[in-house]
Amino acid sequence: MVDISPAAAVQRRARYDSAAPALVYEDRTITAGELAATTSRLAAGLAARGLRRGDRVAFLGLNSATLLETLLAASHLGAVFVPVNHRLAADEVRHILTDSGTHTLIAEESHRSLAESILAEVPVRRPVLVDTDPSCPAAPAPPAVWTPLSEVLSTDTTQPEAVPVGEDDLAALMYTSGTTGRPKGVMLTHGNLWWNAVNVDTMVDTRPGDVNLAVAPLFHIGGLNALTLRTLTRGGVVVVRRSFDPEQCLADLVAHRVTSIFAVPAMFAALTRAPGFREADLSALRAVIVAGAAVPPQLIRDYAESHGVLLQQAWGLTETAPFATYLPAARTLEKTGSAGLPMPYTEVCLMVPGGSGVIDEPHVRGEICVRGPNVVAGYWNNQQATREAFDDAGWFHSGDIGYRDEDGHYYVVDRLKDMIISGGENVYPAEVERVLSSFPGVHEVAVVGIPDPKWGETVVAVLTCEPGVEPTLQEVRDFGSDRLARYKLPTRVVLAPELPRNASGKLVKGQVRDIVTHQAGPTDA
Repeated sequence: MVDISPAAAVQRRARYDSAAPALVYEDRTITAGELAATTSRLAAGLAARGLRRGDRVAFLGLNSATLLETLLAASHLGAVFVPVNHRLAADEVRHILTDSGTHTLIAEESHRSLAESILAEVPVRRPVLVDTDPSCPAAPAPPAVWTPLSEVLSTDTTQPEAVPVGEDDLAALMYTSGTTGRPKGVMLTHGNLWWNAVNVDTMVDTRPGDVNLAVAPLFHIGGLNALTLRTLTRGGVVVVRRSFDPEQCLADLVAHRVTSIFAVPAMFAALTRAPGFREADLSALRAVIVAGAAVPPQLIRDYAESHGVLLQQAWGLTETAPFATYLPAARTLEKTGSAGLPMPYTEVCLMVPGGSGVIDEPHVRGEICVRGPNVVAGYWNNQQATREAFDDAGWFHSGDIGYRDEDGHYYVVDRLKDMIISGGENVYPAEVERVLSSFPGVHEVAVVGIPDPKWGETVVAVLTCEPGVEPTLQEVRDFGSDRLARYKLPTRVVLAPELPRNASGKLVKGQVRDIVTHQAGPTDA
C-alpha cells in the first residue's frame, strides 16, 4: 500500500526542511518543523484520551492553524476529520455530531456556549476547548467538562507513529449545506483528496513553492482541498485568515506575493470594490480558481482588463473533492462562462434528467454526471441518499444541468431543482442571472420562480446595486431582451441590500423567495 497520508507528507517535509515556513496564520509564521511537532503532540494527546483509528474528531470554529492541525492529527491516527460549519445553529450542529458519531470535539471559545447547549444530547466523549490561539482566546475558567487544548498538547506520552493510509481509508466527513433537507455526510477518502490534488497539479499552474491564501471557509471542500491541502503537503506556504475581509485579502495578496487562491464569485466581486484594488500589484497571481456559484462573465473580464489576472473557472461539488472540470487559464477569455474540460483522471458525461441515457450531441442540456477516483462512494449512514445519487455504473448524478459545446467544454446552466417552468417552457435561473449581472451598476442577481395562476410560475429577479442605481422592471427587461427569450425575462424586479448566502458562498434560494414574498417595491410589474 502506498501511504498517501497528509500527516506523513508534513512529517517528511519537516525532516527535509524543518525551518521552512509552512503556515502564516494571522501574521504568525509556523515552520514545517513546528507544524509537524504540534501535529504529533496533538495526535498523542488525543490517542491518550481514547481516539482511535476510524473514530471521528470534529472541529467547530473559524479558519485557523488549529483546524489544519486537527485534520493532520486525525490523519496521523487514521481517524476521520469532521469540519463543522461554524455558522450553523445548535440543532444543525447536534445533527452532525450525532449522525457522525463524533468521539472528540475541538471547539473555539466563540462556539463554546453553543456546544454546551447540546453536549448532553450528542455522543461526544471528549470536548476539547482551544486555549492556545491568541486570535480566539478562551475564557479564564471554562466549565470542567472541557479539556483545554494546551493540556492535550502537553500530554506526557509516547508519540505514536503515523498510521499509513491508502486510497480507500476514510479521511473526512464533510456535511452538505442542507439547503434541501438535513445535511448529509459526504464520505471523503484519502484517495478522493489525493486524486483531486493530482488533477489540479496536472491542469493548473501550481508549483511546489506556491503561496496560497486561504480565506474561503476551511470547513468547505473548496476552501480545504481545492488548493490549501495540496499546498501544505507539497512544500508551499498557506496564509490563513480566520475569515474573508476584502481589504485584508487585497493587502495579503500584495504583501505575501500570493500565487494561488480559491474563492467564490461573490468574494472576487467584493475584492474589486476594496479601496486600492485598481492600483494593487497582483502580478504574482497565476493559479486563481473561482467556483462554488455561477461566475458572471463581466467579473472575469474585469480582472483580465484591470490586472491581467485570469480567473479560472472550475466546477464540482463536495462529492467530487471538489473539481470535476476546469477551464485552463489560456482559454479563460475565449471560453468565458464555461466550467471547462473534464479533469484528466475524471470522467464527465451528460445524461437525460431522471434517466440513464447518455447525451452525446453538443448544446443539448442534460444532468452532469461524474465518476473517477476523486468521486466519493456515498453518504455516511444514508443508503437511500447514496442509491439516489449513484447509479449501478458508478456515475454520480450531480443534480446540475449543463451542456457541452463542439470543443468539449462544459457549461453549467443551473441546478435541476431550481429550474422554473413558465407556460410549459423551462427557464434556468443561472442563465438569466448571468445576463442581468452585466446591467450597469448591478452587483449581484438572484432569480427565482414564484407561483403564477396563468403561467404556473413566473420569473422574479432580486438585485443588489451600487448606491443610487435603482433599475425599473422595464429597464431590466429591455436590457435582457437581446440575449434572452421573452418568457425568460423577469416579470418583477425586487431590490435588496444583499443576497442571502450560506457559509459556502452559495445562494440560499429559499431565503431569496422570502425576500420576494415580503418586499413589494416600486419596480414590481
